[in-house]
Amino acid sequence: MTSLLFKSIFRLLSILPLRWLHALGALLGRITYAASGEYAARTRENLRQSKLAGSEADFTGLLEQAIDEAGKGMTELPWLWLRPFEQVCATVRSCQGWEHVEAADAQGNGIIFLTPHWGCFEITSLYIAQHLPLTNLYSSPKQDWLEPLMRSGRERGKARLATADMTGVRMLFKALKRGEAIGLLPDQVPSKGEGEWADFFSRPAYTMTLGGRLAQSTGAAVLLVYAERLPKGAGYKLIFEPLALDFSTSVPQQINAALERVIAISPAQYLWSYNHYKVPLGVAPPASGEPA
Repeated sequence: MTSLLFKSIFRLLSILPLRWLHALGALLGRITYAASGEYAARTRENLRQSKLAGSEADFTGLLEQAIDEAGKGMTELPWLWLRPFEQVCATVRSCQGWEHVEAADAQGNGIIFLTPHWGCFEITSLYIAQHLPLTNLYSSPKQDWLEPLMRSGRERGKARLATADMTGVRMLFKALKRGEAIGLLPDQVPSKGEGEWADFFSRPAYTMTLGGRLAQSTGAAVLLVYAERLPKGAGYKLIFEPLALDFSTSVPQQINAALERVIAISPAQYLWSYNHYKVPLGVAPPASGEPA
C-alpha cells in the first residue's frame, strides 16, 4: 500500500511544470535539512571542508543555496523519468563541447563519460543516449518501489543500465570494446578493493579506480560531462570536456582534481549531503585522516 501511494505521488508530480517542481524542491530541501540532524551536519561539514566560501557570510549564503539545489534534484526526478523522452531532452537549452564527443567517437576506442553529483546529472545520460549507445553503471535504490521507475526512466533512447557488480563491469568493458560509450559517477564511493584513497578538497576520500582501469586497458577517451541547472526551471546547460589522464601517477587523484574544478563553477549545485568521506566496510581508513 505504501509503495503504491509513493508511485502515485511520483506520477502526479511528473505532471507539474519543471519550474513548479524546482520551487517545490527548494522548499522540500529546507524541510529535509531542518528535519534531519545527520543530513544537515554532513552537508555543513562537507561544504565547509571545500573552503569554497570566502567568509562566514558567504558560507551561510552558499549553504542555503545548496540546500535548495539538493531539493530540486529530488523533485525533478519524476519529470525527467516519466515525461516523454524527446521533451526531457529538449530541456537542454545549450550544449558546449559536443565536438569532443564526436572526435572521441571517431577514434573508435569507446568513450568513458564521467559525471559528478553536480547539477542535474540525470539529464546527461539521456541527452547522450539520443545519439550514442550508452551503458551506465548504477546501484539499486534503497526503496524497492523506485527501481522500476528508475530503470524505465533511465533506459531510454540508446541507454541501458549495468549493475554495480562484476557482471556490470563486464558489460562496461564489452561496450567499450565495441567502440560504444559508458557512464560512471566518479565521486560515488566504491566497495572494498575497487578504490584508493585520494584527496578530495584536501581530505582523503575512497575514490573509484574503475574509470582509470577501463581507460588504460581499452584506450577509450575520457570525457567529463555535467549539466548546470538553470534558474526558475528554465532547463539545463550541458558541458563536455576531454580529460587527459597520466597513467604513471594516481588517476583517482587526477579525477578528483578535475571534479573540484567543475564543482567550483557553481558550488551550490554539488550534492554536499553525500557521504563522500565514508570508510567502506572492510577498508582500512587513510593513514592521514580520520574515518568519516
